[in-house]
Amino acid sequence: MTLQTIADHMGVSRMTVSNAFSKPDQLSAGLRRRILTAAKDLGYVGPDPAARALARGTTGAVGIVLTSSLRFAFTDLVATSFLGAIAEQLGPTGLALTLLSSTESGAIIPARDVAIDGALIYSCDPTSTAVDYLSRRRLPLVYVDQEPLDTVSTINVADRAGARAAARHLVELGHRRIGLLMSGLHGPHGLIDPKDVTIDGYAARQRLLGWLDVLGAAGITPLVARQPTTDLEQPRIGARLLLDRADRPSALLCYSDAIAHGALQVAEELGIDVPRELSIVGFDDNPLATQLRPALTTVHQDIKAKGRAAAAALTAAIATARADEVPPLEHIVLPAGLVVRESTAPPAA
Repeated sequence: MTLQTIADHMGVSRMTVSNAFSKPDQLSAGLRRRILTAAKDLGYVGPDPAARALARGTTGAVGIVLTSSLRFAFTDLVATSFLGAIAEQLGPTGLALTLLSSTESGAIIPARDVAIDGALIYSCDPTSTAVDYLSRRRLPLVYVDQEPLDTVSTINVADRAGARAAARHLVELGHRRIGLLMSGLHGPHGLIDPKDVTIDGYAARQRLLGWLDVLGAAGITPLVARQPTTDLEQPRIGARLLLDRADRPSALLCYSDAIAHGALQVAEELGIDVPRELSIVGFDDNPLATQLRPALTTVHQDIKAKGRAAAAALTAAIATARADEVPPLEHIVLPAGLVVRESTAPPAA
């Protein structure tokens, strides 16, 4: 079943049938309705999407590159909120969202092989080849939670300022024994010296710098535990390294709320009362923060605003690329602020 089949059945030209599907403003409403009815009766769905994309030079889809497995996009509350905001922003444009893993599997390399009109690079491992492939394809790109570049629009959060506020809160409460609970793909892992921390990404580096800005000024050398980001058990392992010891910290600064959740679980298992014996601060203020008991003190970032800004920047870049114009460059930094709840208190006497 083809456009020509419908045209012969209706006694009109092939172009007229094509316009009924792709350029409805070129036909009267009555003629278009009769053509679509005939197509439905004959079992014709519409022009082949691949052929249409080839003719237009566009795919109608944008990619988002994730360092983690694609499962992360459906299980992490921050990622799901971020992706939901992007999908909502893209809705009126007709663009579809395609998730791309940054890992290579056999002959298929998603960043190289999947047809897309542009891509968001979201908190991606700097050592990944995915960004290089997309850049070489000369696709419109927007970086999110990545190192800012002069040539690419970037959407970031004031991570360093937010981390400073979190560390300052603990210092002002009177804490001197403070632990940092972090995660990352590349080693070293376990208990490490703060000077030996390997930073996988921009947000992690900014948060570490913010913590150390305040702790260093206060003369505090933190105890640092760092675990891989492979599964939800890893934060619990890191928390146990910090808490199951005689000289355990009286407070923890956690890279994310999900990691802080693992610390709360370990504290409960070890019989450590939060916040009377241990204060815990997260980062992100995802929905989990208010559901935990005690409710989590954390650093708030507007995840939905970040998703909307990222989608808007990418659609603008795609539009200018189609018009053969220079894409607009934006460097947006969204605020991050401390939200004090029930998981922090002065250290026990």
